[in-house]
Amino acid sequence: MADGFFENPILNSPYKEPDRHHALDDKGQPLNLPPIDGRRRSELISPVPAAKKQSKKAKQEDLFSQEDEEGQAYTLQNINEIRTHVSNWRRLPNPQDWGVSPVTQRLLQFWRHHNFETVRPFFCQLEAVETAIWLTEVAPRQKQHAPIWRNIEQANKSANPDLMRMALKLATGAGKTTVMAMLIAWQTLNAVRVPNSDRFSRAFLIVAPGITIRDRLQILLPSHPDNYYARRELVPQDLLADMGKAKVVLTNYHVFKRKETMELSKVGRAFLQGRGEPVQTLETEGAMLKRACGELLGFKNVVVINDEAHHCYRERPDGDAETPVTAEEREEAKRNTEAARLWISGLEALKRKVGVQMVYDLSATPFFLRGSGYREGTLFPWTVSDFSLMDAIECGIVKLPRIPVADNAVTGDAPIYRELWEHIGKRMPKKGAGKSGDLDPLAATFPAELQTALYALYSHYVKTFDEWEKAGLETPPVFIVVCNNTATSKLVYEWISGFERPDEDGEMRFRHAGHLELFRNYDQHGNRLTRFNTLLVDSEALEAGEALDASYRDLMGSEIEQFKRELIERTGDQRAGEGLTDTDVLREVMNTVGRKGRLGEQIRCVVSVSMLTEGWDANTVTHIMGVRAFGTQLLCEQVVGRGLRRQSYDLNAQGLFDVEYADILGIPFNFTAEPVVAKVKKPAKSTRVQAVKERLVDKPELEIIFPRVEGYRYDLPDERITAEFTDDSRLELNPGNVGPSIVQNEGIVGEGVELTPEIIESTRPSELSYHIAKRLLFTRYRDEGQDPPMNLFGDLQRIARRWISEGYLTAKGVPIGAIRYPELEGKAAELIFLACQRGVQGEKRIKAILDAYNPRGSTRFVNFNTTKGVWTTEPDRSHVSHVVLDSDWEAELARVLERHPRVIAYVKNQGMQFEVPYRDGAVPRRYVPDFIVRIDDGGDEPLNLILETKGYRGVDAQLKAETMKTLWVPGVNGLGTQGRWAFEEFRDIYAAQDQFDVLVGRMQKP
Repeated sequence: MADGFFENPILNSPYKEPDRHHALDDKGQPLNLPPIDGRRRSELISPVPAAKKQSKKAKQEDLFSQEDEEGQAYTLQNINEIRTHVSNWRRLPNPQDWGVSPVTQRLLQFWRHHNFETVRPFFCQLEAVETAIWLTEVAPRQKQHAPIWRNIEQANKSANPDLMRMALKLATGAGKTTVMAMLIAWQTLNAVRVPNSDRFSRAFLIVAPGITIRDRLQILLPSHPDNYYARRELVPQDLLADMGKAKVVLTNYHVFKRKETMELSKVGRAFLQGRGEPVQTLETEGAMLKRACGELLGFKNVVVINDEAHHCYRERPDGDAETPVTAEEREEAKRNTEAARLWISGLEALKRKVGVQMVYDLSATPFFLRGSGYREGTLFPWTVSDFSLMDAIECGIVKLPRIPVADNAVTGDAPIYRELWEHIGKRMPKKGAGKSGDLDPLAATFPAELQTALYALYSHYVKTFDEWEKAGLETPPVFIVVCNNTATSKLVYEWISGFERPDEDGEMRFRHAGHLELFRNYDQHGNRLTRFNTLLVDSEALEAGEALDASYRDLMGSEIEQFKRELIERTGDQRAGEGLTDTDVLREVMNTVGRKGRLGEQIRCVVSVSMLTEGWDANTVTHIMGVRAFGTQLLCEQVVGRGLRRQSYDLNAQGLFDVEYADILGIPFNFTAEPVVAKVKKPAKSTRVQAVKERLVDKPELEIIFPRVEGYRYDLPDERITAEFTDDSRLELNPGNVGPSIVQNEGIVGEGVELTPEIIESTRPSELSYHIAKRLLFTRYRDEGQDPPMNLFGDLQRIARRWISEGYLTAKGVPIGAIRYPELEGKAAELIFLACQRGVQGEKRIKAILDAYNPRGSTRFVNFNTTKGVWTTEPDRSHVSHVVLDSDWEAELARVLERHPRVIAYVKNQGMQFEVPYRDGAVPRRYVPDFIVRIDDGGDEPLNLILETKGYRGVDAQLKAETMKTLWVPGVNGLGTQGRWAFEEFRDIYAAQDQFDVLVGRMQKP
């Protein structure tokens, strides 16, 4: 890399027009070149580094049409052209040549040159307002700029026929609220001081997507004691009095929903209606506007300012840009469409009632959402200015996001923690799970990769926390976890911060202090802390103003009461907490995270359902973990944006901001905003796979009958336990089953960092053997409802210590202490338990337990369709018509089986419901073997051979094989009523023919 590229990511002053930018290739990735002089053009580029290794999945095809490409290019061309004109206009030295009103002249000179005592407006904020001014006061009067204005009018006519809109694109953290205040000041002062001007208004409707943003925007009210016009010095002192003449109404778009004026049941409505016209109980449009807009209805030509305006659009009626595939995508598209329709319908109603002069859209991502009828990620064509996240990074206005670019997992895919959900999603609880309180953070179902990711990011947080303490900062850095549903968030929250449960008698409580010390809400004795370190919130519910879910209230009841007590202590008012609902209290805590003297001051970790809120402006966030699917790159940028606000705005000796970082795991942030749509797939050919009755006429032995095993019964040892370890007893810990333990996080520029789970690296073998033996005793040698046989613990710990010391437990590239994860500790206990069963097989102490209602299955019930490839079976070799080919291996094995003279019959185990119960650690699972083959081995009856084909053989495959060899096969054979059974694995399918010949020869009876 060029000198200084990583060391100096910030190139420009936040208060001047950018004049340098980093060299990037056509995919937005760094080049080995020094910074380039001049400002970067407005482009849709990624502000994050690409993974150092790319999977085929990551290489997306160009799936959008020429028309889409031209539309995007045309919008960007328009933005760049406007930017050039505004830049040239800004450089005009004589204010008389600016072509604006005297009031606007005064404001521009003030904003550009005033010696601000508080935070001075950033260049990007001033440029956004200057663009609106130039397009309103300058461009319409100059013929050479007429095409630009026509472009904006045409874009609105096509998408918003009843409204005129301008979109101002500013990166998250760039200060959109300041831009709003400047727009209001410019419009108001001109409306007051420029008589009879139809270009200006002093009536403003500010619309936000939620309660948090609406409340945060209170500082735009001229009457507010901390209003930006005075506190931020955005209006000259002698003009401040005129700001009192502005009428500003703040609302969220939900108020545009017309309410029922009378609550009627279905029967009551029918009674009142009779046989006449339907009873109208919905408020009128005028009544809705009076409720939503109040005194603004007394004005003409209101100015509307939309915050987070990407939620507001009129969907394209003939749009068929995309068809969501999954239920989650369809639900998201439906929510987007309903919200957008409600929002824009309210503005259109206001236009009909009193007129709307202009709608100013402010958003970091003014792109159409899924369900809009446009390609998802299409830039609003009425966008007129752009200060991107890449620009904000190069000016130091926001934190620099660092994401995984490499790890020590030996896979062909991108870093695991770049898209964590792809690796753990199927193992996480579904929506609505755990309402009965049965989700256990200590269970083996808690994914090892998630634990390692949390430990790795937390280990880096600890270092950041220590640095902040040494620097004397009064509030801690904040770690946020964004989850997909309340079940996941509750599970992660309790794993992090601790929990308590009633015991079997419902009296004493089991307590766990939590795995991450700085985030614990309990002390080492299990007592709740008086000041909580971790907060659990459902930000979507809080934003909608909904009452808390009962189960959530039960979970967080103690925390809410504690927050109320703290509020009373802070205010000295006993009634301060009495008038607040639980929702109000939690919203107050969430919205004041990192703010000195407020309820959320000392919160260190926030675990959230949904994405937190778009108006959540905590500037102390340093670490973000995503534990959910991220279906769109817009969502990725919005979530990452929650951590991009700077902590310090002090300039260094060079007049620049010092770089600040936000480290991110689990969010596949590769934002390009290019609209993409999935190709329509052609329907695949379907094949009927079925049992062929006619084949049994001449060869009834083709039918294969198998036992349906539900479990195993084995006698517990009375005295000593012995174990016989084999290669199948080995457990290797590696990044594949633990998760990467070395993760390289980098930003598009700037210094990288290596994340490692340091806090689990030092664990003694004796401690490991103790915990494994304890788990083994409680899960495998204790009858349900009984006390564990403690007399066996010594033997079990001795065997566990042997298992470790003799090298059956190894760790490659990860800390050996990861064996303490419940999932992996359970696997270790199961492998040792199976080793203990080898010594008792000869004594027939193991018996299979058959399904009481359906003890046997048969090939005669196979009947299903498949779109996969198939192998047509020989009529004299298989009862079933085809072998479904999940891979080429099945075809080769079918060929081998059909050619061998000792094979009586065979079948691919699909559609047969032949399953083998086994335990993956502590989790009961069902294993579906590949083939059943009946062989003439010279015995009194044929041998039923279960065949499994395996290439890569992980721990799960070991457990399946061990269960077959030590439990299922001896347990079924021990019954003496289900025929003779054996099990074999083929690991080299290309030598399957030779292997099978040797296998059959070995099995022949003398």
